[in-house]
Amino acid sequence: MGGKPCIRGLRISVENVLSILASYSDRRELFEDYPDLEEDDLRQALAFAAASLDDRVAILDLLPNSPDVSAAS
Repeated sequence: MGGKPCIRGLRISVENVLSILASYSDRRELFEDYPDLEEDDLRQALAFAAASLDDRVAILDLLPNSPDVSAAS
């Protein structure tokens, strides 16, 4: 799957599950068309998406001897 996060062992990416979920207004129809998916798969995909949207920023010091940007303030 090219390194994309997948649902269980189904080889369906989280991205695809979210797209499927967005395109079906009726869960019953969704599960008829995708019988391998379960309700918990949808919850897990939504939880993963929410965690991916976390707005925390980590500042990494990747260069040796780089100036401390916090000291400039």
